[in-house]
Amino acid sequence: MKKLTLFFLSLLVFSLGFQACDDSKTYAEMLEEEKDGINDFIKEKDFKIISQSEFNAQGSTTKSKEKGDDVDEFVQLASGVYMQIVDRGSENEADTVKSNDEVLVRFMEYSILDKDTTLSNLNAAETVDAFRYTVTSSSIAGTFLQGYMMAYYSTAVPAGWLVPLTYVRDRAHVRLIVPSKMGHQTAMQYVYPYYYDIRKYQIWK
Repeated sequence: MKKLTLFFLSLLVFSLGFQACDDSKTYAEMLEEEKDGINDFIKEKDFKIISQSEFNAQGSTTKSKEKGDDVDEFVQLASGVYMQIVDRGSENEADTVKSNDEVLVRFMEYSILDKDTTLSNLNAAETVDAFRYTVTSSSIAGTFLQGYMMAYYSTAVPAGWLVPLTYVRDRAHVRLIVPSKMGHQTAMQYVYPYYYDIRKYQIWK
């Protein structure tokens, strides 16, 4: 009887252990959860998604309720990033971000899956995030020099943050939906997408 009881206890422990292992998500499942989370967020916010060709046809701009339009448009780029240009910035076409420029950023970060604001320096008058932008023949990159984003224990600027710099100028205002593969270190590790309201890309001169 004792042996039978021991057998069933062992079987129960094994079953619980197997179930715990079975509960862990595969990378493919996490990507699917991320995709569903982004789609739900877009639907909840009633964003209109346009294609790259539509974006190009309307002069590389997007509509925004903040500008008085009747809809908030986001273009889905090849990188997977969704971008809304609220304000392109300076009217001087020469005021673009160039290699080795230091860029100051005011932003809010929102975790799409957690449905919560995770970081923001919008109300921190004494603190602004800053990064160095670099361009080579084969890549673009950004390195944080200071700010809240360094709380993620990495100086690498999320690739998604650099995408808009091709389309905007000094003091631009953009909004982004950044999938994990284009995000910061934590986003990539946990397959988490983030929404950013970047109020200002300011070239420090």
